[in-house]
Amino acid sequence: MKVKGLRWWVLSLIVLVTIINYLDRNTLAIMWQRIVGELHLIPENLSPEEYSQKSKELYSYIYMFFMVAYGISQMLSGKLYDKIGTRKGFAVSVTLWAIADACTSFARGLGSLGFFRTLLGLGEAGPWPGATKSNAEWFPQKERALAQGLFGAGASIGAIFSPVIIALLYVAFGWKMTFVLVGGLGLLWVIPWLIINKKGPKDHPWITDKERKYILEGQPESRLVNDKALSWKELLKNRKSYSIIIGRFFLDPVWWMFVAWLPIYLLDVYKFDIKSIGMTAWFPYLGAMIGSVAGGTYSGRLIKMGKTVDYARKSALVIGGIIMLPSLLATAFVSNVYLAIGLMALILCGFQFCIGNIQTLASDFYSGKTVGAMAGLGGTAATVGVIITMLFVPYLTRGGNWLPFFMLGAALVPLSIASIYFFGGKIETQEIKDET
Repeated sequence: MKVKGLRWWVLSLIVLVTIINYLDRNTLAIMWQRIVGELHLIPENLSPEEYSQKSKELYSYIYMFFMVAYGISQMLSGKLYDKIGTRKGFAVSVTLWAIADACTSFARGLGSLGFFRTLLGLGEAGPWPGATKSNAEWFPQKERALAQGLFGAGASIGAIFSPVIIALLYVAFGWKMTFVLVGGLGLLWVIPWLIINKKGPKDHPWITDKERKYILEGQPESRLVNDKALSWKELLKNRKSYSIIIGRFFLDPVWWMFVAWLPIYLLDVYKFDIKSIGMTAWFPYLGAMIGSVAGGTYSGRLIKMGKTVDYARKSALVIGGIIMLPSLLATAFVSNVYLAIGLMALILCGFQFCIGNIQTLASDFYSGKTVGAMAGLGGTAATVGVIITMLFVPYLTRGGNWLPFFMLGAALVPLSIASIYFFGGKIETQEIKDET
Protein backbone atom coordinates (compact mmCIF):
# COMPACT_ATOMS: atom_id res chain seq x y z
CA MET A 1 0.00 0.00 0.00
CA LYS A 2 1.27 3.47 -0.95
CA VAL A 3 -0.03 6.69 0.60
CA LYS A 4 0.36 10.01 -1.21
CA GLY A 5 1.54 12.88 0.95
CA LEU A 6 2.50 10.60 3.82
CA ARG A 7 4.54 13.36 5.47
CA TRP A 8 1.35 15.39 5.91
CA TRP A 9 -0.38 12.44 7.59
CA VAL A 10 2.47 12.16 10.07
CA LEU A 11 2.37 15.92 10.71
CA SER A 12 -1.43 15.81 11.09
CA LEU A 13 -1.08 13.33 13.93
CA ILE A 14 1.48 15.58 15.61
CA VAL A 15 -0.86 18.57 15.23
CA LEU A 16 -3.70 16.49 16.72
CA VAL A 17 -1.70 15.44 19.77
CA THR A 18 -0.57 19.04 20.26
CA ILE A 19 -4.24 20.02 20.47
CA ILE A 20 -4.71 17.29 23.09
CA ASN A 21 -1.57 18.52 24.86
CA TYR A 22 -3.14 21.95 25.36
CA LEU A 23 -6.42 20.49 26.52
CA ASP A 24 -4.51 18.63 29.24
CA ARG A 25 -2.37 21.55 30.39
CA ASN A 26 -5.26 24.04 30.50
CA THR A 27 -7.56 21.91 32.66
CA LEU A 28 -6.04 23.31 35.85
CA ALA A 29 -6.07 27.00 34.87
CA ILE A 30 -9.68 27.00 33.68
CA MET A 31 -11.05 25.05 36.66
CA TRP A 32 -8.68 26.57 39.24
CA GLN A 33 -11.34 28.63 40.97
CA ARG A 34 -13.47 25.54 41.61
CA ILE A 35 -10.53 23.28 42.57
CA VAL A 36 -9.28 25.78 45.15
CA GLY A 37 -12.71 25.79 46.79
CA GLU A 38 -13.35 22.05 46.77
CA LEU A 39 -9.88 21.13 48.06
CA HIS A 40 -10.03 23.94 50.69
CA LEU A 41 -6.59 25.23 49.71
CA ILE A 42 -7.27 28.75 51.06
CA PRO A 43 -8.83 29.75 54.41
CA GLU A 44 -12.37 31.05 53.90
CA ASN A 45 -12.05 33.87 56.44
CA LEU A 46 -9.82 35.99 54.19
CA SER A 47 -11.03 39.21 52.57
CA PRO A 48 -11.76 39.06 48.82
CA GLU A 49 -8.49 40.89 48.06
CA GLU A 50 -6.47 38.56 50.31
CA TYR A 51 -8.22 35.51 48.88
CA SER A 52 -7.44 36.62 45.31
CA GLN A 53 -3.77 37.27 46.09
CA LYS A 54 -3.39 33.93 47.90
CA SER A 55 -5.08 32.15 44.99
CA LYS A 56 -2.61 33.66 42.51
CA GLU A 57 0.34 32.74 44.70
CA LEU A 58 -0.77 29.11 45.10
CA TYR A 59 -1.45 28.86 41.39
CA SER A 60 2.04 30.14 40.59
CA TYR A 61 3.55 27.54 42.96
CA ILE A 62 1.67 24.69 41.26
CA TYR A 63 2.68 26.04 37.88
CA MET A 64 6.30 26.04 39.02
CA PHE A 65 6.09 22.30 39.66
CA PHE A 66 4.88 21.86 36.11
CA MET A 67 7.43 24.21 34.56
CA VAL A 68 10.48 22.84 36.38
CA ALA A 69 9.57 19.33 35.23
CA TYR A 70 8.80 20.69 31.77
CA GLY A 71 12.21 22.37 31.51
CA ILE A 72 14.12 19.28 32.64
CA SER A 73 12.11 17.13 30.26
CA GLN A 74 12.76 19.45 27.30
CA MET A 75 16.48 18.80 27.59
CA LEU A 76 16.21 15.07 28.34
CA SER A 77 13.46 14.46 25.78
CA GLY A 78 15.57 15.95 23.00
CA LYS A 79 18.32 13.42 23.71
CA LEU A 80 15.76 10.63 24.19
CA TYR A 81 14.12 11.29 20.83
CA ASP A 82 17.53 11.39 19.13
CA LYS A 83 18.30 7.99 20.65
CA ILE A 84 15.04 6.02 20.32
CA GLY A 85 13.43 7.96 17.46
CA THR A 86 10.32 10.06 17.21
CA ARG A 87 7.94 7.09 16.90
CA LYS A 88 8.75 5.65 20.32
CA GLY A 89 9.54 9.05 21.82
CA PHE A 90 6.08 10.47 21.18
CA ALA A 91 4.43 7.30 22.49
CA VAL A 92 6.36 7.54 25.77
CA SER A 93 5.67 11.26 26.25
CA VAL A 94 1.96 11.09 25.46
CA THR A 95 1.31 8.03 27.62
CA LEU A 96 3.01 9.68 30.60
CA TRP A 97 1.15 12.97 30.38
CA ALA A 98 -2.23 11.34 29.66
CA ILE A 99 -1.99 9.19 32.78
CA ALA A 100 -0.77 12.15 34.83
CA ASP A 101 -3.67 14.38 33.80
CA ALA A 102 -6.25 11.67 34.45
CA CYS A 103 -4.74 10.98 37.89
CA THR A 104 -5.11 14.65 38.86
CA SER A 105 -8.69 13.71 39.69
CA PHE A 106 -7.27 11.94 42.76
CA ALA A 107 -5.60 15.09 44.13
CA ARG A 108 -6.48 15.84 47.75
CA GLY A 109 -4.29 18.84 48.49
CA LEU A 110 -1.49 21.07 47.34
CA GLY A 111 1.16 18.31 47.52
CA SER A 112 -0.70 15.73 45.44
CA LEU A 113 -1.82 18.41 42.98
CA GLY A 114 1.80 19.50 42.55
CA PHE A 115 2.94 15.89 42.12
CA PHE A 116 0.50 15.14 39.30
CA ARG A 117 1.30 18.41 37.53
CA THR A 118 5.00 17.55 37.78
CA LEU A 119 4.34 14.25 35.98
CA LEU A 120 2.29 16.15 33.42
CA GLY A 121 5.22 18.49 32.76
CA LEU A 122 7.63 15.59 32.31
CA GLY A 123 5.42 14.16 29.58
CA GLU A 124 4.13 17.29 27.88
CA ALA A 125 7.56 18.76 27.05
CA GLY A 126 8.59 15.93 24.72
CA PRO A 127 6.62 16.88 21.60
CA TRP A 128 8.42 20.23 21.24
CA PRO A 129 11.91 18.88 20.49
CA GLY A 130 10.18 15.82 19.04
CA ALA A 131 8.17 17.81 16.49
CA THR A 132 11.25 19.78 15.41
CA LYS A 133 13.12 16.50 14.90
CA SER A 134 10.21 14.84 13.11
CA ASN A 135 9.78 17.82 10.77
CA ALA A 136 13.51 17.71 9.98
CA GLU A 137 13.14 14.03 9.07
CA TRP A 138 9.93 14.26 7.06
CA PHE A 139 10.21 17.62 5.27
CA PRO A 140 12.65 19.32 2.90
CA GLN A 141 14.20 22.48 4.33
CA LYS A 142 11.95 24.82 2.36
CA GLU A 143 8.84 23.30 3.99
CA ARG A 144 10.10 22.97 7.56
CA ALA A 145 8.99 26.38 8.82
CA LEU A 146 5.51 25.71 7.45
CA ALA A 147 5.49 22.29 9.13
CA GLN A 148 6.65 23.91 12.36
CA GLY A 149 4.02 26.59 11.94
CA LEU A 150 1.28 23.98 11.55
CA PHE A 151 2.60 22.27 14.67
CA GLY A 152 2.36 25.62 16.46
CA ALA A 153 -1.15 26.03 15.08
CA GLY A 154 -2.03 22.81 16.87
CA ALA A 155 -1.07 24.46 20.15
CA SER A 156 -3.21 27.45 19.21
CA ILE A 157 -6.19 25.28 18.24
CA GLY A 158 -5.88 23.42 21.52
CA ALA A 159 -5.81 26.73 23.37
CA ILE A 160 -8.84 27.94 21.37
CA PHE A 161 -11.00 24.92 22.12
CA SER A 162 -9.77 24.06 25.61
CA PRO A 163 -11.73 26.81 27.44
CA VAL A 164 -14.96 25.82 25.70
CA ILE A 165 -14.48 22.04 25.92
CA ILE A 166 -13.26 22.07 29.51
CA ALA A 167 -16.04 24.42 30.60
CA LEU A 168 -18.67 22.16 28.98
CA LEU A 169 -17.16 18.99 30.48
CA TYR A 170 -16.97 20.67 33.87
CA VAL A 171 -20.64 21.68 33.75
CA ALA A 172 -21.67 18.18 32.64
CA PHE A 173 -19.38 15.97 34.75
CA GLY A 174 -17.53 18.05 37.36
CA TRP A 175 -13.82 18.81 37.64
CA LYS A 176 -12.61 15.31 38.56
CA MET A 177 -14.18 13.49 35.61
CA THR A 178 -13.02 16.30 33.30
CA PHE A 179 -9.41 15.42 34.12
CA VAL A 180 -10.10 11.73 33.40
CA LEU A 181 -11.82 12.32 30.06
CA VAL A 182 -9.25 14.80 28.75
CA GLY A 183 -6.37 12.57 29.86
CA GLY A 184 -7.88 9.57 28.10
CA LEU A 185 -7.67 11.32 24.71
CA GLY A 186 -3.87 10.98 24.70
CA LEU A 187 -3.99 7.22 25.25
CA LEU A 188 -6.37 6.85 22.30
CA TRP A 189 -4.02 8.90 20.08
CA VAL A 190 -1.07 6.55 20.62
CA ILE A 191 -2.82 3.78 18.65
CA PRO A 192 -2.96 5.46 15.18
CA TRP A 193 0.48 7.03 15.79
CA LEU A 194 2.17 3.64 16.14
CA ILE A 195 0.28 2.26 13.14
CA ILE A 196 0.98 5.11 10.68
CA ASN A 197 4.45 6.25 11.72
CA LYS A 198 6.20 2.91 11.17
CA LYS A 199 9.57 4.23 10.00
CA GLY A 200 11.25 7.37 8.66
CA PRO A 201 10.74 8.51 5.04
CA LYS A 202 13.81 6.66 3.79
CA ASP A 203 12.48 3.22 4.77
CA HIS A 204 8.72 3.64 5.27
CA PRO A 205 6.83 0.96 3.29
CA TRP A 206 3.87 3.25 2.56
CA ILE A 207 5.73 6.24 1.08
CA THR A 208 5.76 6.76 -2.68
CA ASP A 209 9.10 6.89 -4.49
CA LYS A 210 8.31 10.41 -5.68
CA GLU A 211 7.70 11.74 -2.16
CA ARG A 212 10.76 9.96 -0.76
CA LYS A 213 12.96 11.55 -3.41
CA TYR A 214 11.38 14.98 -2.90
CA ILE A 215 12.03 14.87 0.85
CA LEU A 216 15.57 13.52 0.82
CA GLU A 217 16.83 15.69 -2.02
CA GLY A 218 15.52 18.80 -0.25
CA GLN A 219 17.48 18.16 2.94
CA PRO A 220 20.93 19.81 2.79
CA GLU A 221 22.16 17.85 5.80
CA SER A 222 21.65 14.59 3.85
CA ARG A 223 24.67 15.58 1.73
CA LEU A 224 26.96 15.79 4.75
CA VAL A 225 29.44 12.98 5.33
CA ASN A 226 30.59 11.51 8.66
CA ASP A 227 27.61 13.04 10.39
CA LYS A 228 27.44 12.30 14.12
CA ALA A 229 25.32 13.29 17.08
CA LEU A 230 26.88 16.19 18.96
CA SER A 231 27.05 16.28 22.76
CA TRP A 232 25.57 19.08 24.84
CA LYS A 233 29.10 20.31 25.48
CA GLU A 234 29.80 20.53 21.75
CA LEU A 235 26.53 22.35 21.16
CA LEU A 236 27.25 24.84 23.92
CA LYS A 237 30.69 25.58 22.46
CA ASN A 238 29.05 26.80 19.26
CA ARG A 239 28.16 30.51 19.39
CA LYS A 240 25.23 30.05 17.03
CA SER A 241 23.49 27.66 19.38
CA TYR A 242 22.93 30.63 21.67
CA SER A 243 20.74 32.33 19.10
CA ILE A 244 18.19 29.58 19.85
CA ILE A 245 18.95 29.31 23.58
CA ILE A 246 18.85 33.01 24.42
CA GLY A 247 16.26 33.89 21.79
CA ARG A 248 13.81 31.42 23.31
CA PHE A 249 14.78 32.36 26.87
CA PHE A 250 13.44 35.85 26.23
CA LEU A 251 10.55 35.16 23.83
CA ASP A 252 8.79 32.05 25.16
CA PRO A 253 7.65 33.75 28.40
CA VAL A 254 5.40 35.99 26.29
CA TRP A 255 3.38 32.95 25.19
CA TRP A 256 3.27 31.36 28.62
CA MET A 257 2.22 34.59 30.28
CA PHE A 258 -1.07 34.22 28.42
CA VAL A 259 -1.39 30.43 28.50
CA ALA A 260 -0.89 30.36 32.27
CA TRP A 261 -2.48 33.64 33.33
CA LEU A 262 -5.23 34.63 30.88
CA PRO A 263 -8.00 32.84 32.82
CA ILE A 264 -6.69 34.31 36.09
CA TYR A 265 -6.52 37.79 34.48
CA LEU A 266 -10.16 37.54 33.35
CA LEU A 267 -11.17 36.43 36.83
CA ASP A 268 -9.09 39.03 38.67
CA VAL A 269 -9.80 42.09 36.54
CA TYR A 270 -13.23 41.40 35.04
CA LYS A 271 -14.65 38.91 37.61
CA PHE A 272 -15.39 36.26 34.97
CA ASP A 273 -16.65 32.85 36.16
CA ILE A 274 -15.68 29.50 34.57
CA LYS A 275 -18.44 29.71 31.93
CA SER A 276 -17.52 33.28 30.96
CA ILE A 277 -13.82 32.37 30.75
CA GLY A 278 -14.70 29.39 28.56
CA MET A 279 -16.67 31.56 26.17
CA THR A 280 -14.01 34.31 25.95
CA ALA A 281 -10.48 33.04 26.53
CA TRP A 282 -10.30 31.18 23.21
CA PHE A 283 -10.19 34.26 20.98
CA PRO A 284 -6.52 35.30 21.43
CA TYR A 285 -5.47 31.85 20.26
CA LEU A 286 -7.32 32.32 16.99
CA GLY A 287 -4.76 35.04 16.30
CA ALA A 288 -2.02 32.62 17.36
CA MET A 289 -3.24 29.99 14.92
CA ILE A 290 -3.21 32.50 12.05
CA GLY A 291 0.30 33.61 13.01
CA SER A 292 1.59 30.02 13.15
CA VAL A 293 0.55 29.22 9.61
CA ALA A 294 1.37 32.67 8.23
CA GLY A 295 4.90 32.70 9.70
CA GLY A 296 5.78 29.31 8.28
CA THR A 297 4.19 30.05 4.92
CA TYR A 298 5.95 33.40 4.67
CA SER A 299 9.50 32.13 5.20
CA GLY A 300 8.89 28.99 3.14
CA ARG A 301 7.63 31.05 0.21
CA LEU A 302 10.67 33.34 0.37
CA ILE A 303 12.98 30.31 0.16
CA LYS A 304 11.04 28.94 -2.81
CA MET A 305 11.43 32.35 -4.49
CA GLY A 306 15.20 32.07 -4.20
CA LYS A 307 15.81 34.08 -1.03
CA THR A 308 18.35 32.67 1.41
CA VAL A 309 17.29 30.79 4.54
CA ASP A 310 19.03 33.53 6.53
CA TYR A 311 16.90 36.28 4.97
CA ALA A 312 13.67 34.27 5.24
CA ARG A 313 14.03 33.42 8.92
CA LYS A 314 15.23 36.82 10.09
CA SER A 315 12.66 38.84 8.18
CA ALA A 316 9.93 36.67 9.72
CA LEU A 317 11.29 37.50 13.17
CA VAL A 318 11.17 41.23 12.48
CA ILE A 319 7.60 41.10 11.19
CA GLY A 320 6.46 39.11 14.21
CA GLY A 321 8.16 41.57 16.55
CA ILE A 322 6.51 44.53 14.82
CA ILE A 323 3.12 42.88 15.45
CA MET A 324 3.84 41.97 19.08
CA LEU A 325 5.52 45.01 20.57
CA PRO A 326 2.92 47.77 19.99
CA SER A 327 0.10 45.35 20.84
CA LEU A 328 1.66 44.54 24.22
CA LEU A 329 2.15 48.23 24.97
CA ALA A 330 -1.43 49.06 24.00
CA THR A 331 -2.93 46.20 26.05
CA ALA A 332 -1.25 47.58 29.16
CA PHE A 333 -3.48 50.66 29.02
CA VAL A 334 -6.89 49.50 27.75
CA SER A 335 -9.81 49.02 30.14
CA ASN A 336 -12.33 47.32 27.85
CA VAL A 337 -12.19 43.52 28.07
CA TYR A 338 -13.06 42.91 24.41
CA LEU A 339 -10.50 45.39 23.14
CA ALA A 340 -7.90 43.79 25.43
CA ILE A 341 -8.72 40.33 24.11
CA GLY A 342 -8.50 41.59 20.52
CA LEU A 343 -5.05 43.03 21.19
CA MET A 344 -4.01 39.75 22.80
CA ALA A 345 -4.95 38.00 19.58
CA LEU A 346 -2.47 40.27 17.77
CA ILE A 347 0.19 39.61 20.42
CA LEU A 348 -0.09 35.84 20.05
CA CYS A 349 -0.30 36.13 16.25
CA GLY A 350 3.04 37.93 16.23
CA PHE A 351 4.52 35.49 18.72
CA GLN A 352 3.65 32.45 16.61
CA PHE A 353 4.83 34.20 13.45
CA CYS A 354 8.24 34.37 15.17
CA ILE A 355 8.49 31.21 17.22
CA GLY A 356 7.98 28.68 14.42
CA ASN A 357 10.97 30.16 12.62
CA ILE A 358 13.08 30.22 15.80
CA GLN A 359 12.28 26.57 16.52
CA THR A 360 13.19 25.68 12.93
CA LEU A 361 16.71 27.07 13.47
CA ALA A 362 17.65 23.81 15.21
CA SER A 363 17.20 21.93 11.93
CA ASP A 364 18.74 24.80 9.93
CA PHE A 365 21.90 24.60 12.02
CA TYR A 366 22.23 20.88 12.70
CA SER A 367 21.52 17.48 11.19
CA GLY A 368 18.91 14.92 12.23
CA LYS A 369 21.15 13.22 14.79
CA THR A 370 21.48 16.46 16.76
CA VAL A 371 18.23 18.33 16.06
CA GLY A 372 16.38 16.87 19.04
CA ALA A 373 19.19 17.71 21.46
CA MET A 374 19.48 21.30 20.18
CA ALA A 375 15.73 21.81 20.23
CA GLY A 376 15.66 20.41 23.76
CA LEU A 377 18.34 22.85 24.95
CA GLY A 378 16.36 25.71 23.44
CA GLY A 379 13.22 24.45 25.13
CA THR A 380 14.96 24.17 28.47
CA ALA A 381 16.27 27.73 28.20
CA ALA A 382 12.75 28.86 27.29
CA THR A 383 11.39 27.13 30.38
CA VAL A 384 13.96 28.80 32.64
CA GLY A 385 12.84 32.15 31.25
CA VAL A 386 9.20 31.20 31.86
CA ILE A 387 9.88 30.09 35.45
CA ILE A 388 11.64 33.35 36.29
CA THR A 389 8.79 35.33 34.75
CA MET A 390 6.07 33.29 36.47
CA LEU A 391 7.64 33.82 39.89
CA PHE A 392 7.17 37.57 39.56
CA VAL A 393 3.63 37.61 38.12
CA PRO A 394 1.72 37.40 41.46
CA TYR A 395 3.70 40.37 42.75
CA LEU A 396 3.61 42.37 39.52
CA THR A 397 -0.19 42.05 39.53
CA ARG A 398 -0.73 42.73 43.24
CA GLY A 399 -3.91 44.69 43.86
CA GLY A 400 -5.31 43.82 40.44
CA ASN A 401 -2.86 46.09 38.58
CA TRP A 402 -1.80 44.15 35.47
CA LEU A 403 0.03 47.01 33.72
CA PRO A 404 3.53 45.77 34.81
CA PHE A 405 2.61 42.33 33.46
CA PHE A 406 2.16 43.63 29.91
CA MET A 407 5.13 45.99 30.13
CA LEU A 408 7.36 43.03 31.05
CA GLY A 409 6.16 41.18 27.95
CA ALA A 410 6.91 44.21 25.79
CA ALA A 411 10.48 44.37 27.12
CA LEU A 412 11.17 40.72 26.25
CA VAL A 413 10.41 40.97 22.52
CA PRO A 414 13.32 43.17 21.33
CA LEU A 415 15.72 41.30 23.64
CA SER A 416 14.85 38.03 21.90
CA ILE A 417 15.15 39.29 18.33
CA ALA A 418 18.41 41.15 19.07
CA SER A 419 19.97 38.03 20.58
CA ILE A 420 19.19 35.98 17.47
CA TYR A 421 20.82 38.56 15.22
CA PHE A 422 23.81 38.90 17.57
CA PHE A 423 24.55 35.21 18.08
CA GLY A 424 23.07 33.65 14.94
CA GLY A 425 25.26 35.14 12.25
CA LYS A 426 24.39 33.71 8.87
CA ILE A 427 21.81 30.92 9.08
CA GLU A 428 23.25 28.17 6.92
CA THR A 429 23.45 24.43 7.63
CA GLN A 430 26.83 23.61 6.10
CA GLU A 431 28.60 26.55 7.74
CA ILE A 432 27.54 25.40 11.19
CA LYS A 433 28.69 21.87 10.50
CA ASP A 434 32.13 23.09 9.57
CA GLU A 435 32.41 25.17 12.74
CA THR A 436 31.50 22.28 14.99
